[in-house]
Amino acid sequence: MVNSARLMCGLRCGRGCLFASAYLFFIWRCVTIANTAHQINEEIRDREVRLIGADGAQLGVMSAREAQERADEAGLDLVKISPTATPPVCKLMDYGKYRFEQAKREKEAKKNQHVVEIKEVRMSPGIDIGDFNTKLRNAQKFLAEGNRVKVTVRFRGREMAHTDIGRKLLLDFAEQCAELSVLDKEPKLEGRHMSIFLSAKTAKR
Repeated sequence: MVNSARLMCGLRCGRGCLFASAYLFFIWRCVTIANTAHQINEEIRDREVRLIGADGAQLGVMSAREAQERADEAGLDLVKISPTATPPVCKLMDYGKYRFEQAKREKEAKKNQHVVEIKEVRMSPGIDIGDFNTKLRNAQKFLAEGNRVKVTVRFRGREMAHTDIGRKLLLDFAEQCAELSVLDKEPKLEGRHMSIFLSAKTAKR
């Protein structure tokens, strides 16, 4: 009797644990699906859908239940790919594989995408020709890499009375970079700093 009681208890516990596991899986799956752009499987509750096979073949219009049965028979997912169509269009596919390949493509696209950075070159109104040419080469290198360049002249003390010198310096600088860049805006004075922005004509591929 004791062994029988233990067996019955174990069976009840097993069924309870199995039910709990299935319930938790269902909740996890719903949360996962909610974060995607498609409705899949049991989420699709339309009266009728137009079904497309995994190979792209048109399988016709049928109830969502029949479409789900076909997906189950094929071991695939039923995915709504065109919700605004009449009736909505669904396709049979391996949705997990689809999401994996989509994420892989997005990752690859980001990897190949060039991020434009803003590089800054600073000068003083009394900069000598040697330093000017060094700053110029640096800016041209940044522009050749497809980056944007901010060129700034800082005025100290009495230099504020001769901001026209800084303006001419910036315009000369922009002219020297004209083959590689375009001048976004005319020199602008903000406090003790006057700046221009140069954008590369051709972004690096």
